[in-house]
Formats: sequence, structure tokens, C-alpha cells
Amino acid sequence: MNIRLADLRQDIINSVKAALLEDIGEGDITAKLIPADHRSTAEVITREDCILCGKAWFEEVFDQLGGVNSLVWHVREGEQVKADTKLVTLEGNSRSLLTGERTALDFLQLLSGIATKSHNYQQLVEGTTIKILDTRKTLPGLRTAQKYAVNVGGCHNHRIGLFDAFLIKENHIAACGGISQAIETAHKIAPGKTVEVEVESLDELQEALKAKADVVMLDNFDESMLQQLRNFDKGHTKYEVSGNMTESTVRDVTQYPIDHISVGALTKNCRAVDLSMRLVDKN
Repeated sequence: MNIRLADLRQDIINSVKAALLEDIGEGDITAKLIPADHRSTAEVITREDCILCGKAWFEEVFDQLGGVNSLVWHVREGEQVKADTKLVTLEGNSRSLLTGERTALDFLQLLSGIATKSHNYQQLVEGTTIKILDTRKTLPGLRTAQKYAVNVGGCHNHRIGLFDAFLIKENHIAACGGISQAIETAHKIAPGKTVEVEVESLDELQEALKAKADVVMLDNFDESMLQQLRNFDKGHTKYEVSGNMTESTVRDVTQYPIDHISVGALTKNCRAVDLSMRLVDKN
């Protein structure tokens, strides 16, 4: 299930509150150089092509700080924009604008970077039924924000956390006594929850299919193993390819009968977009 922005309101408030506290601490001493009643207009531009993402976090920064009377966006969430595009114009108290600048840009450039990368990966499977999925390899405290950005870029969410789906890996299998036992127990513990099991060989794959796993994660399967997937009757089970997937390897595996490709790099190796805020004095 993909994350919806409507469900993130409290997460956004909490994330922004923590970020502002981290940055401001006892107070922005540099902003106090400016007269308390000084007002300005600020413009944010992007220095590079990107997919815009994170407007709600940006707005929340200035909602919590106060003092900003006008905030007008010139592009839509999820819109593909070119370098030097003006993204948003703000008007209000100069101290508030400058105090919130870094935190607001940090959220916007990080989430835009993830959305942009996700868009690039989604393009690799365009025209197929394969879905690119993210993983739990996220920045602590920013998981829902990062997974939302993945959606904006056109990719999809794997499980959100440890609570909404089973992902049975090698250590779980060993502790449970085998793949079949682990899958059977999972169905009993939480009927209706997705049960996914990671396999590392064709024998393990066959066992997982027989036990009726909902999803089988093919961990680091090589080309010869992937070629044999057509020899198995997978029924309603979906195949997910995983393991150090890059843009080049994603292209390589789209020829096989798989359903999902999970890419940790979407959120783990995230690169922020280069954004800039310029202040225009109105006094």
C-alpha cells in the first residue's frame, strides 16, 4: 500500500518540530542582526532539473515559525521542472524567512531528490507490469516522508515497517525450522497480512511456492537462475528481485517474468537537489 499525504499530517508536524528545534535551539542569533519589524520577499529556485516534492513539509516550517504572510507556489507537487525554475515566493518577516530557510530547504531538496531518483527508476520499467519498490533502508525519523517521495516519483512502497507485512529472511527461517514452517505460522499469526519470504536458491523457491507465500524475494539470483523462473508454476505468488539493484541491473532483469524489483538505493543513497533561496529587501 502506498503512503498518502493525507495520512501524514501528524508525521509532518512532528518531523518539522524536531528539525526546527535541532537547528534553532535557544534562538537564531544571526537573525537578530536584522530589525524585528523588517519585511522581505524570498524566492526559491532550483539549480538543476528535478521532480518537485515536499511542499507540505516546506509550508509547515513557516507555519510553525509564524511571521510569513504569503506563500505562493509556481509549480505543482510531482511536477518535472528545469534548472533555474522559480518554485515558490514567500513574503513576510525577514527574521522568520531566514530562520526557516535551511530547514525548509532541507526537507524540500531531500524529498525532491528522492522523487527525482524514483522517477528515473520508474522510467526503466515503463511499458511493463513490473513495479519498482522501496525498502526500509531509510533515514531514521523520516521514513514516511521518504516513502511518500518515492510515490511522487512514480515508484511504490514495500512494507512501511515491521508491523504491516511479513518478510521472512534467513535468520527467521532458521529459527522457525524451515521455510514451510515459517510461512504456515505467519498465516496463522496474522491472516490477511502479506507473507513474503526471501530465498537464495531454486530449491528454496520451490519450497516457498509450495507453501503458498504471497511474495517470494529472489535475493541475488543470477541470470541462469532467473532464466529458470518460467519452469515453475507460481500460481498467485509474486516474484520480487532484490540485491544491490542499480539502474543498469534493473534494465537487465526486466526481461524475466518478475513482478517487483526492490531498490534500497531509492532512499538509502539519496542525493538532495540543489535549491537556493534569494531574499529581496522590501523596506
